[in-house]
Amino acid sequence: MPNTKQVKDYIRTIPNFPHEGIMFRDVTTLFLDARGFRMAVDQLLHPYAGQRFDKVAGLEARGFIMGGAIAHQLSVGFVPIRKKGKLPGKTIEQSYKLEYGEATMELHDDSLQPGEKVLLIDDLLATGGTAEAGIKLIEKLGAEVIGCSFIIDLPDLGGRAKLEAMGQDVHVLCEFEGD
Repeated sequence: MPNTKQVKDYIRTIPNFPHEGIMFRDVTTLFLDARGFRMAVDQLLHPYAGQRFDKVAGLEARGFIMGGAIAHQLSVGFVPIRKKGKLPGKTIEQSYKLEYGEATMELHDDSLQPGEKVLLIDDLLATGGTAEAGIKLIEKLGAEVIGCSFIIDLPDLGGRAKLEAMGQDVHVLCEFEGD
């Protein structure tokens, strides 16, 4: 009998984590299942079939898991975009706003070359702040973001609209209403 599960079926929801009122969408249950994990990798890549990429960039931290698997599938390099202070070499940085405060993402200054084509990957698209910072970092090094792929979109938080307003192609596997 064929597998009729969708990617969304592998994702568990944990109420009130990390704060009261938050419905945390946990993709680790997707990663645990070989069939679900493979399905997610294939579906994140599907809209970009036939396009050439030089690198895959993943946003900390679950974007590293999916991004690494996708880079392997494409036989290209992987570029981690990390929280400030986590990369050991010379970096460039981009700050962005959070609901309460500000955060900063970093990228090694030698991780991308001008003109390289990059696919940006993460597990969750919420307000789009982290992805926006990642895109700006990639562009600072002269590379071009060809697409942004996410497992989950929380459309009520407006991240997709923000990235599309930046001219980005956004692909998501599933949506959850609310936060």
